[in-house]
Order: sequence, then C-alpha cells, then structure tokens
Amino acid sequence: MTSQKTYNLPMTLQENGFWSAVLLVALATALSAQAPAPPPQNPNFRVRVDLVTTDVLARDEKGNFVPDLKKDDFDVYEDGVLQDISSMNVIYGGRVSNLLTPPPPPPPEGIILPPAKPRVADVSGRIFVFFVDDQHLQFHNTGRVRELFQKISKELLHDGDMFGIVSSGPSSIQVQMTYDKNRLQDAIKKMTGNELKPQDIINGPSGPGGPSEIRYRAHVAFSTVEETLNNLEQVHNRRKALIYVSDGYDFAPYQNARFGLMDPNSPFAQNQLAQSQNAAAAEQAKNDGTSVDPTRDTGNLKQQEEFADADLARELWDLTRTANRANVTIYTMDPRGLVGPLSDLDDNVDPQQWAEFVRKSQDSLRVLAEETGGLAVVNMNDFGKAIRRIDAETSDYYVLGFYSKNPDPLRKNRRLEVKVKRPGVQLVFRKEYSIKPLPAPASATKK
Repeated sequence: MTSQKTYNLPMTLQENGFWSAVLLVALATALSAQAPAPPPQNPNFRVRVDLVTTDVLARDEKGNFVPDLKKDDFDVYEDGVLQDISSMNVIYGGRVSNLLTPPPPPPPEGIILPPAKPRVADVSGRIFVFFVDDQHLQFHNTGRVRELFQKISKELLHDGDMFGIVSSGPSSIQVQMTYDKNRLQDAIKKMTGNELKPQDIINGPSGPGGPSEIRYRAHVAFSTVEETLNNLEQVHNRRKALIYVSDGYDFAPYQNARFGLMDPNSPFAQNQLAQSQNAAAAEQAKNDGTSVDPTRDTGNLKQQEEFADADLARELWDLTRTANRANVTIYTMDPRGLVGPLSDLDDNVDPQQWAEFVRKSQDSLRVLAEETGGLAVVNMNDFGKAIRRIDAETSDYYVLGFYSKNPDPLRKNRRLEVKVKRPGVQLVFRKEYSIKPLPAPASATKK
C-alpha cells in the first residue's frame, strides 16, 4: 500500500526475492521500458518519503462505475486526520484515462537534487497474480480447479493484462509475469490437488498446536504469498489483484475423531490407537479404584489446541497486513463450490465435524478477501457471476495517493477512510494499511 521513493545521488534500484524477483523483473521491464537505468555510482545522500496509495471503487445506485469524479470530490482520512491527495489515477476499462502525478517532495535544506527525467505515463492493462494452493485443494476436485481456470482464462483475462502464476506444492507452477495466455494453458495442465484426506489427518500425529503437517502446509502457502506481495509492493498506480484459489485453512480439525473421543460403536470412529489408549486409561483407573476421567490426557491435548484458532487468525492478519501495505486486493476462490453436508463417502467423517471444518476453512478465505477489499467466492457454484464481478472491480477504479501527515514511525497500523462529496455514489476501499519498519542503521548490523 505504501510506495517508497528513494532519492540518491544518483538514484539506484533495489531488487530482492527468489522466483518473485524474476516475476518482478519481467513486470518492471514491461511497465518501465521507457525509463533508462542511470549508470551505477556511489550514493552520497539518501532521502526517504512514503507515498501511500489506495484503490477506490466508485459505484452509483445501480452498481455502475462513476468515471468522472475529480480529486476535490474525495476526502481521504488516516486515523481520522484529513490528508492532502497528491496523486490520482482514473482507470476505466483497465486503461488509465487520466493521470495526476504526485509532486516531488521538497529536498532537505542544503541538498540539491538533479532534475528528474521525464517518463511516459504507462497505460498497460491490469495486473493479476494467480496463486494455486494445491496443498489445500482436494485431489478429486482437480477437474473443477482446471475448469475454473479455463473460465478465468476466457472471461477474466483480456488482451493487455499481465499475469503470473505460482503454486504452493507439487504442481510446481512458477510462471513469471507475462502477457502470453498460452502460459496459463500450460499451467492449467499441471494443476493437481494434493490436500490431506480427512482420515490422514484423523489418524496422523498431533502436537500441542494441532496436527504438525497441517501447520507446515499452511506456512508454506502463507510464505509463498507473502513473498509475492512484498515484491508487488514495488509496482504502483495499478490495481493489483491476487486470485487466491484454495480450500482454506483449519489448524485443529476433527478433534473428537483425532483424540478418540467418539463412541467406539460409531461408524465415524477412526482413530483406533487413540481409542485403545483411552480404554487402557479407563481400565487402569478402574483397577486403581480411582475416579479418573479416562480422557484426562486427551482433554489436556484439546486444551492445548484452544489457541489454534487464534494462531490462524494472527497469521491471516499478518498476510492481509502485507497485502494492504502493497495495495494488493485478494480475491479468494473455493473450487469446491457449494459444499454438501457430507465429505466424500470414502472419507467416513462425522457430518458435524465435517461441517465445522468447512465453516472454519471458508471463514479463513473470507478474512483474506474482506480485509483487503476483495471478494470471497465460497460456497457457490456460479463462478461465472463472481468472475464478472472481479473483472468489473479490476477494470474501473481510482487510485488515490497521499503523503501521510503522521511522521511517527512507531504508528505501524493506520486506519483509512475515504469519503465522496457527490450524493448517490458508493465507495469500496480498504480500511487500513501498515507501514514498513525503518531499516536498521548500518552500524547496528555489523557484528
């Protein structure tokens, strides 16, 4: 959400990342081909100014985009303080129709900066990154996932749109930013779900924080997305959309089945080891003549997992904070569609526990979307309607920029509010953003 302008004598460009660095290089080449890189020299002075940008969707009462708003029609507030709008882009049909460039910040006293070279305004199309979370996609839904991406290819991607694709698991998809839709077709052929089956979770080992394999897979997904978001932060004045395809997350699913707390005669009691341990504990208590709850130890394990939901919420919040800082809107899509009351019949899962798992996993996708100004496409089969809405929201919008009036670097998280003066216009915008911590002084990093 914040862009960092660094003025050096001369200016230099910092690059980082792994595959995302390749992705970013291709993106920067396409968007900034007109700006030649200055020759490398040793910097003498460094001035840092943060430009905060936020996307704003403006719709009338019928849901149509309002394309003729001016800068003076908007008021932007940060933590309740009115800000001065320094830049505004109006994007209509995926193209920049007019551009208000931010004025250069005043240099510190005593420092003379060379005049900036004029740059041609770029009018390229939209920017999409597709994240295929194949470690959280059911194998038997592989066909549905591929059909979904075929629909995306036909109904969402248009000529001039730039996109990249990455997966979290064995599909091994890493496509750098490109305009070539054939690359998407090649990636679709590789998409294969690799989600853990319910019986693998129920009969697998559990630690104090829940099943370790579930946490590991989620962390791989989150770290992959976070790396992508950090690099997208360097792209400005575009609505950057992350299409996040996943079944969602639950750090402690199927607890009663995993801990053997179900009726042994139930057809859904799968974890035989946990049940035998509970029976042995009950028998030992009977022989000792004590009144001990046979599920005492299991109950302690469940108590340790009480914080699993809080841990998941924290990690989702960290991810949305990174997205908001990079001004990236996340659109989550659950390819399972309208989920029924029962999982696959071969899974043999208690319907109540299955419903709880589905609810939590879908809620995690809602958080990622709603906290970044996007849309959660969950529990619905009409993907076409959702794709048309995403298409509209990524085609027509405003990008407002301002330099924060709050110089306090310790105020990391800041609330945003955008108001419009024209009656009958409804706005959609992100509600907060966070700033990056200041880099440590060079002397502090030396050992």
